[in-house]
Amino acid sequence: MPDIRAEQEGAVLVLTVDRPRVSNALGLATMVELDEVLVGLESRSDVRCVVLTGAGDRAFIAGGDLNELESRRDEAFAVAMAEGMRATLDRIARLPMPVLAAINGAALGGGAEVAMACDFRIAAEDARIGFTQVLLGLLPAWGGIERLAAIVGRGRALYLLTTGRVLTGAEAQAWGMVEEAVPRSSFRDRWIEVARQVAQAPPHVLAGIKQTLAAALPAARPELAGLAVASFARAWVAPQHWEMAAELERRRRQRNRE
Repeated sequence: MPDIRAEQEGAVLVLTVDRPRVSNALGLATMVELDEVLVGLESRSDVRCVVLTGAGDRAFIAGGDLNELESRRDEAFAVAMAEGMRATLDRIARLPMPVLAAINGAALGGGAEVAMACDFRIAAEDARIGFTQVLLGLLPAWGGIERLAAIVGRGRALYLLTTGRVLTGAEAQAWGMVEEAVPRSSFRDRWIEVARQVAQAPPHVLAGIKQTLAAALPAARPELAGLAVASFARAWVAPQHWEMAAELERRRRQRNRE
């Protein structure tokens, strides 16, 4: 079964990351699948708005699937994984149609990077959004650092990136990270309404808007990839990363026993 469900209604395509056993975290196969889906959208004239969301109401994307990814501790793996996902998320900015992140639950670590890579965001008020990589001794490498800074400003970005603070959907709206925060009871209806509204515009108008915005405010900065990926890879293989990851896992298991 695919990890990403695609459901189309009219000109709206909804992509749902469906890995509930791991809170919709991204494994390597999921990353490849997401890239293939986005490549396929580059030439789709029947889709005018894409919605990316997570299955259920607990998680949007809870980062990378650490149970899978952290079985590999070499620097070459870290570089390849980071370069691949960065290139995948950069595709979103080049698509001719807007991509809306419907943040239904936890968007943590890499999940926050995916949310910021989308063109705009609607969150449930009780969703949780945070760049928590620093708590694992890591840094975002999928373009999240520069995207977050462009969205909320340098100071707020530095604060969030270095503390790992997790915001609710309502707080994220106040900080400018999401365009709307909606009560859980009306969340799904709202993002469907917005997606349908966007999809009413002609394809050439939507493409022209995105192209002009990209020229004025680039949403992808491939020239920064080398620095971000190299810094991530060094952090990945550093002993502190594995020590911090083990400590977080120990605390998680202790909480589950209590």
